[in-house]
Amino acid sequence: MARARTSRSAPSKTRSPWRRRIGLAVKLSLLAAVLAFAALLTAVYIARSQLPSFESLKSSPNGQMIRVHAADGSILVSLGPSYGEWLSYDRIPAVMRDATIAVEDRRFDSHVGVDPIGIARSLWVNYERGRRVQGASTITQQLARNIFLNNQKKFARKFREGILALALERKFSKEQILELYLNKVYYGGGAYGIDAASRKFFGHGADHLTLPEAAVIAGLVKAPSNYSPTADAQAAVGRAGVVIQQMVRNGFVSVDQAREANDTGVKLAPPVRQNSVRYFTDWALPQLDLLIDETEKPLEVWTTLDPAMQRDADAAVRANVPKGAQGALVAIDRDGSVRAMVGGTDYVSSIYNRATQAQRQPGSAFKLFVYLAALEAGKTPEDRELDAPVTIDGWSPRNDSRRFSGEVTLRTAFAYSLNTIAAKLGQQVGFQTVADMARRFGITTPVNTHPSMVLGTSDVRLIDMTRAFASVGNKGVAVTPFGITRVTAEGQEIYRHEVDRSQVLVAPNVAAEMTDLLQTTVNTGTGRAAQIGRPVAGKTGTTTSSKDGWFLGFSSGLTTGVWMGRDDARPIAGLHGGTAPAQAFRAFMIKAVAKRPIEQFETAVTLPEAQLEPDAESYYGAPDNSMFVDGDGYGPDVAPPADQTPVFGPERPVVQPLPPQGNDGPDQPRQPDERLDQDWLDRVTGQPRRDAVRTPPPPRGTPPAPTRGTPPPQPSGERPNQ
Repeated sequence: MARARTSRSAPSKTRSPWRRRIGLAVKLSLLAAVLAFAALLTAVYIARSQLPSFESLKSSPNGQMIRVHAADGSILVSLGPSYGEWLSYDRIPAVMRDATIAVEDRRFDSHVGVDPIGIARSLWVNYERGRRVQGASTITQQLARNIFLNNQKKFARKFREGILALALERKFSKEQILELYLNKVYYGGGAYGIDAASRKFFGHGADHLTLPEAAVIAGLVKAPSNYSPTADAQAAVGRAGVVIQQMVRNGFVSVDQAREANDTGVKLAPPVRQNSVRYFTDWALPQLDLLIDETEKPLEVWTTLDPAMQRDADAAVRANVPKGAQGALVAIDRDGSVRAMVGGTDYVSSIYNRATQAQRQPGSAFKLFVYLAALEAGKTPEDRELDAPVTIDGWSPRNDSRRFSGEVTLRTAFAYSLNTIAAKLGQQVGFQTVADMARRFGITTPVNTHPSMVLGTSDVRLIDMTRAFASVGNKGVAVTPFGITRVTAEGQEIYRHEVDRSQVLVAPNVAAEMTDLLQTTVNTGTGRAAQIGRPVAGKTGTTTSSKDGWFLGFSSGLTTGVWMGRDDARPIAGLHGGTAPAQAFRAFMIKAVAKRPIEQFETAVTLPEAQLEPDAESYYGAPDNSMFVDGDGYGPDVAPPADQTPVFGPERPVVQPLPPQGNDGPDQPRQPDERLDQDWLDRVTGQPRRDAVRTPPPPRGTPPAPTRGTPPPQPSGERPNQ
């Protein structure tokens, strides 16, 4: 019997070590769970103690918001996060609260910040589908992520998110958490919070949301880009239907209410058109990095843009730009403030700013710098040059008419854009001098010094050319374009622009003589289409084959530059600076300066000798840039107008010019001063010339008096080149 008892007790001794191990494992697990729970509680309460107050969370932005104001104070655009009015919990419509809970967190009222049931369901669904199709984040977790964390899908981030969610639930009530969530969650299109989303998509505040509207907004949280009403209205409405179904399933609305909401539908507010204002803001706002250091506080940026001028500029470009071409316009006031900027015909289809980014050849508009250099060197508008064939370093420029006009004044040569005269002036003063003059007046792109540069073979920007003309109109004092006048952050001014009027580019008399030439061009030369009924000074520019058309000019303190052409630089039939660009200039300026006082220029108009040719520039020989010529090195042939004879001589008809607008009549030409020694001293010392007194011109046909620094005119064909 003793032997039998021994055999029965043997199995008991065999199982004993396993029981001890299992028991130990259970005890260790319980201990680990207790320690983990204690650590979790510790982490939660530490996080709770470090959480900001409710008021602090209400005021903290999700990013820097920038509101851009026009010159009249109106808001041009809001960039960065957009916030509407903060709605307290009791002002948030019940349908908005219910829709959000139904689709985002159906157990929001019962969980502690993290939903274990939701996590288990999510894991099972994802396992069945073989991929991640469902998340388990509660509203509280989403709030923690939006405020304190990022969207990285990493375990460490999810763990911190859970800790913060538990801490938020310990510190704030469910109402406060939902209030924070609905006022801060991102709904797409830059809108943060239900009020901003409601105003963006429906055109009214969130405190008046209907059931279908609330369903649309609630459905955006899952994928703001995919379900945005402005991007895909059908997808947004379809997602709203899913939200309403969830509301029915969770008892928030009845089946009848859901059916009525589906029948009613929603009326979306028309999307804000991305008009040409964005060209201006895209140019101006990057300058904030240089002007201020503030990167977090919401900013109010006050700019120079005039909304009425901007609308007129946009309309002028659209109405006159050739089909298939692009157009750009910049208007600068005498202090440098940019009043209007159009960088293209449609910002939505192309954000490329042709007013500030595009580099194109300016054609004869570049002659501004040639004549400025010549005038500064002592030439006057009444000096005469021989329009005849000339070759400079193997390059032989020619006029577009293929004819030559003999001896003409510089005023005539400039008004009718004679290329041979520009080439001679460039040779006389030095092509490097012309390039230096261009850089002095604000041309920031490289300028070559080949002889053909006088015809505008160097690429330039429209804003730089407009700046140069504005400086001439400002009596030779530099004009620097700017778009931001002041910046405030939380009501405190942190930047204010100060205009610098100290930089003198050329002497006032040189600027006045240049204005004289520019005014003549508009009154009776190639820029006649730019007349607006008051004094205007300007210049056309056309590249060969009509690839680019320019007009730049000023009146009543406002300078406007217009460019037109194709982005691919292909020719445009009929495009000349004196046609579409000048017409766009006129359409804009006639409204832009309508309320400004008429300002007479210090030098009045003196008419040129006769009308010669349309404005188009071509040359042959050794062109600097092949895009100016055809495959054989020639520009297109343009026959002179049938009613004009572009050759001077006894038999030429006198073409009656259009009467000057805004003047009583043409002023008398300036008789040069013969005090060569005093003039030389004035020039080398930088003093203004002393020939301000005008004398009546000699009768037509009388040889002109000797001009400053030039020999008396020789018989036609015998005058030496200078």
